[in-house]
Amino acid sequence: MYKVVILMTGALAISVRVERPVNPALADHGAGLRSAGMSPLLEALIWAALAFLVGLAIVAIIGVLARRRTPRAPLILAALVLLPVAAEPHAALLKSSPGARASLRNPPARVELWFNERLEGAYSSVSVRDAAGAQVDMRDVTVGPTDPKRLSVSLPPLPAGSYTVRFRVLSVDGHVVESSFPFSVSDTRAGQ
Repeated sequence: MYKVVILMTGALAISVRVERPVNPALADHGAGLRSAGMSPLLEALIWAALAFLVGLAIVAIIGVLARRRTPRAPLILAALVLLPVAAEPHAALLKSSPGARASLRNPPARVELWFNERLEGAYSSVSVRDAAGAQVDMRDVTVGPTDPKRLSVSLPPLPAGSYTVRFRVLSVDGHVVESSFPFSVSDTRAGQ
């Protein structure tokens, strides 16, 4: 009976670890295994197989601990069960220029984003859109050659208005982060 409980605990731990967080700016934990053509059913089967293998490993370790009757067995069991649940966000946005919800008197020449992990340039994008949803950037997205954690795009001279920066990045560990934030440019002629 305890083997079934352990297998279910392993499956639960894996599912909690790969579940998408409520905040869409955090990691998509399944992206490391997902390819463009992978169906959701195949992805679910892969994660179920991984959960099963984790459960088997936990059962084997508990079997060894039970035969040795070590007094540290409960501590080791707790570590085995809780360890897979500890998931951290990947490629978190650290800062941006312009900042989120910034109100600027002069339009920026570039949008720059800095992340806590190196980015895959071929799979990372950033765009700037106006209030109507039209893309207004120069479409020259680059990951910094000297700083692989920096993503940027050039801007033409922007008129006064509201803009949205949208980004989707793939960090080198295979996790995807997608989010957006607004900024605005005030009409500098109004004060003249």
